[in-house]
Amino acid sequence: MSRDAVLLAGSLGLGHEMMARSCSGLLEAAGWRTRSLNSMSLLGPRGGAAGEKVFGRLLSIPSLYDGLHFAHLRTGSRFACWMDRGAGARLVPALRAELRRRPADLVLSVFATGASAAAKLKAEAPQRRTVVLCTDVAVHRLWVSEGTDLFLVTSEAAAASVRRFLPRAAVSLVPRPVRDAFYSAPSQPDARQSLGIPPGAPCILLIDSGWGFGPLVEAVANLARCGVHVLAVAGRQQALEHRLRSLARSEPRVRAFGFTDRVPELMAAADAVVALPGATTCSEARVVGRPLLLLDLMPGHGRDNLLHELELGGAETCVATPAGITASALALLERVTRPAPLTGSGPRWKPAFVAALQRVGIDLSPALGPPSAAPDAEPAAVPSTRTRLEKVGAR
Repeated sequence: MSRDAVLLAGSLGLGHEMMARSCSGLLEAAGWRTRSLNSMSLLGPRGGAAGEKVFGRLLSIPSLYDGLHFAHLRTGSRFACWMDRGAGARLVPALRAELRRRPADLVLSVFATGASAAAKLKAEAPQRRTVVLCTDVAVHRLWVSEGTDLFLVTSEAAAASVRRFLPRAAVSLVPRPVRDAFYSAPSQPDARQSLGIPPGAPCILLIDSGWGFGPLVEAVANLARCGVHVLAVAGRQQALEHRLRSLARSEPRVRAFGFTDRVPELMAAADAVVALPGATTCSEARVVGRPLLLLDLMPGHGRDNLLHELELGGAETCVATPAGITASALALLERVTRPAPLTGSGPRWKPAFVAALQRVGIDLSPALGPPSAAPDAEPAAVPSTRTRLEKVGAR
C-alpha cells in the first residue's frame, strides 16, 4: 500500500527546494506519494509576503541579521521564542487544515518554521512521523521542538546544537542529499562542447543561489575581460538575470542563465565554482569534483556554514568585491589542473537516509533496489565528504 509524505520547504533561497526534491525522489522510489508545501505560503498571502519582505530587509542589513542569528536564534532567547509563537499562530492552523484535507504518514521538514509547526501538531496524530532535515552547521532554536521524532543533521556540530535545546533528542548524522543528476554529470569535454566553450580555456561558474547577494555582474565582467569564460547563473533573481544577459550580448565569454536545471552540466564544464556557502551548492560541486571559491556575504547561518565548508577543504574564500573575487578566482584557476572524469558508485547519501529513517519505523529500503545493487552506506557526512575532497586535492 502506498504511503503519503509531506515535505515542508520554504521560498527563501533555493537550497530548501533542492533538498526537498532530493528527498522526494528517494521517497517516491520507495513507493511513497509525496507533495511539497511552501511554509511561507502557508502563512497566507499577506503573512507570507510580509514574512519574505521582512526577511529580505533583515538580510540587506548584515549586522542586523547577524545580531538576530547569533544573539537570539542560535541561543534560543525569549525573542526567538516570541518569533516562533508568532509564525506558529498562522502556520500551525494552515498546516493542520492541509493535513486533515490530505492526511500524511510522514512530515519531513527542511525549513525551520515548517519544522516547528509540524512538531506542534504531533500530539494530534501520534502515529504520524515528524522528521527534520537541517544541513546548517548550527541548528538554531526554531528548528528544534518537542514533537519531532528524528533530527537528520550533517555534522557533529549540528548534532550538538540540536541537543543544546533537546538533550535527549533522536539525532542521526547523514550525508547531505545531492540529486542524482550530479552523480551522472557529463565529462568536462562533453559539457564544454555542448556550451560552446573551447577545450583548455579557463572557465568559472558563478552561481547565485536565489539571494541576489554581492557584485555578481561586476565580477563576471572583470573575469571575462581577463580572458576567463564565465557561466553566470542568476537563479530566480530576474533583475540580475536581465543584467547578465545584457552583459553577455556584448561579451562573448559570458553565458548567462536564469533558473536552470543545467547546473550539473555547468559545473562539469567549469574549472571552479564561485558561490555562497550554501550546503546544497557546495555539496553538488564536491560531487562533481570542482573546487569552491566562497563569498562571505550571507549573514547569520551563512557565516557558520562558511567556516565549516573551509574546514572540510576543497574551498577557499575571498574579499567579496569585484576586484577581490576576480583576483582570488584567477589565482585559484592557476592552481587547478584539468579535472578527471567523475567516478563513483552513485548517490551514497541514500543508504544512510534509509537506515536513519528506519529508526522511526519508516521503511524506504525499496528505493535502494536489490541488496547487491545498493552502494555501500557511509556512516556520516563528514568522512564521505572528506574522502571526495582527498580525490580533488590529489589532482
